[in-house]
Amino acid sequence: MTPAMLEDVMTAFYDGKYDVLLSTAIVESGLDIPNANTLIVHRADMFGLAQLYQLRGRVGRSKARAYAYFTTPNGQRLTEGAEKRLKVLQSLDTLGAGFSLASHDLDIRGAGNLLGEEQSGHIQEVGFELYQSMLEEAVAALKGGDLGETQDQWSPQISLGAAVLIPEAYVGDLHVRLGLYRRLSTLDKRPDIDAFAAELVDRFGELPQEVRPLLDVVEIKGLAKQAGLQQLDAGPKGAVIAFRKNQFANPEGLVLFMQKSRGGVRMQPDHKLVFKANWDLPEARLKGVRSLVRQLAEIAGAGKKAA
Repeated sequence: MTPAMLEDVMTAFYDGKYDVLLSTAIVESGLDIPNANTLIVHRADMFGLAQLYQLRGRVGRSKARAYAYFTTPNGQRLTEGAEKRLKVLQSLDTLGAGFSLASHDLDIRGAGNLLGEEQSGHIQEVGFELYQSMLEEAVAALKGGDLGETQDQWSPQISLGAAVLIPEAYVGDLHVRLGLYRRLSTLDKRPDIDAFAAELVDRFGELPQEVRPLLDVVEIKGLAKQAGLQQLDAGPKGAVIAFRKNQFANPEGLVLFMQKSRGGVRMQPDHKLVFKANWDLPEARLKGVRSLVRQLAEIAGAGKKAA
């Protein structure tokens, strides 16, 4: 419909000339018609949580009791994500539920990647706190500040291609789960990580399969920071490492490390380090990456002492 036609139809509906308005999701924001008291959403399982929340808010805007009906295909099993969204929406029935909605949406969709094109994903590694600190550093740099350098708030990016998270079935309460992610983002030493794991076992029971790799990734992240690694991507055939600001604290030690590898480690023209390995299983990948990053951290530490 043209803008003029759309305006005429909406004005007529507002004036009560029509009893039923058939529309796309365009009505989800900014529509305020007090007389509209019934909403039917076709295929509610196809909408996002925020969309459904906004659509539901289009009715019940006056003293008249309102009804919102969300329909799903008859006889068709809902996806896990769709079922979660509808259950969350059913529980959000109080005023000021916007922040709770955003938290649930973050948990379902996952934190996005501020450095790439992905707008959703899984809360991997240490969750959105990592991105928040990176964002603070980037904003400070744009403003001419030095937040990232003085407070040392940069954080390495680790990608191992394995599921690393705290499952909802293990820690059911969303706010508790986000709090655990927040605490994890501050840990980098193995004794502290082991103490955190012991606390999880004491509070929630035996660690599920997804949590152990998460704890290992947190340790790897701490070692990577000591080594000055900006990014590490690992797969079945090895790993690619990017150094922070394309610099390494001990270039001589790194060259010696490459020579000892006999072709297993090489430096690309873009200053990225390529490490060849056979890590078909995620467990072998975690173990291999941890060993590699620990060696680089020791080499970098030796260079800093010499300086």
